[in-house]
Amino acid sequence: MSLRVAIQMDHISSVNIHGDSTFRLALEAKARGHKLYHYAVGDLALKDGVLTTLAEPLDVRAEDGNHYSLGAREELNLADVDVILMRQDPPFDMGYITATHLLEHVHPKTLVVNNPLSVRNAPEKLFTTLFPGLMPPTLITSRADALRAFRAEHQDIIVKPLYGNGGAGVFRVKPDDENFNSLLEVFTAFYRLPIMAQRYLPEVRQGDKRIILIDGKPAGALNRVPAEGEARSNLHVGGRAEATTLTKREQEICEAIGPTLRDQGLIFVGIDVIGDWLTEINVTSPTGIQEIERFGGGNLAAQIWDAIEAKL
Repeated sequence: MSLRVAIQMDHISSVNIHGDSTFRLALEAKARGHKLYHYAVGDLALKDGVLTTLAEPLDVRAEDGNHYSLGAREELNLADVDVILMRQDPPFDMGYITATHLLEHVHPKTLVVNNPLSVRNAPEKLFTTLFPGLMPPTLITSRADALRAFRAEHQDIIVKPLYGNGGAGVFRVKPDDENFNSLLEVFTAFYRLPIMAQRYLPEVRQGDKRIILIDGKPAGALNRVPAEGEARSNLHVGGRAEATTLTKREQEICEAIGPTLRDQGLIFVGIDVIGDWLTEINVTSPTGIQEIERFGGGNLAAQIWDAIEAKL
């Protein structure tokens, strides 16, 4: 089938064509004969219940320096397209939340991937708390006394903003670190939101595993090993990618969360696992499919499009 597909994303000129999952999905859609449109979240407009956007017809190519072409801008009624890929990067702020409300005006007649209602109700760090027994010891609070008590209990901890992404604002606080109170002051002043604290997992030195689930089923995985002297394993801050397979515990985690993901219309999800512990469920704009494919993990982009087309 030939579909009309609108991709809501940060501008395609900025993507790394060798690592960006949205670009890989666009290439696969083109290979299937789908017609692509490109637009930014700021181009949405809701008037009298009709959701439109200023969109540009999109062509993509796996060519460095020549990876896309855009046609003339046109006003596109999003009720007239078949699929919307909601792929703009976080932060998960009020702008992001507003976009999910707007897209609900066309979903599910137009299939939005992922379901905008479920994305709004599944902030990536909070969503994990719905699955007891899978997370490491975790505290979410704005209370300095509770955070100090958590540190006293676990000694070596990770502190991070609740709605951040890509490893931004993630700090490891060791037992002898004298900057903890100052760090809490900075978080309180800058974010004005609750903070997430977790027991530090030394297993991260062996890697932080990204597992891709497609319609609730594990489809591939990538191990990300932090650089020397770095607590974060994100690839864009120097983490090293490695081929990997799923352990029994990781399969159990996927089985525990998979039915919820499928029931909530979260077709393309990336989870993060360190050792035996689930640390995040990424539903907004998960990444990793190109790296997994390069390590021989199969054609994940094709599997994602198979799942999307099956929903239609």
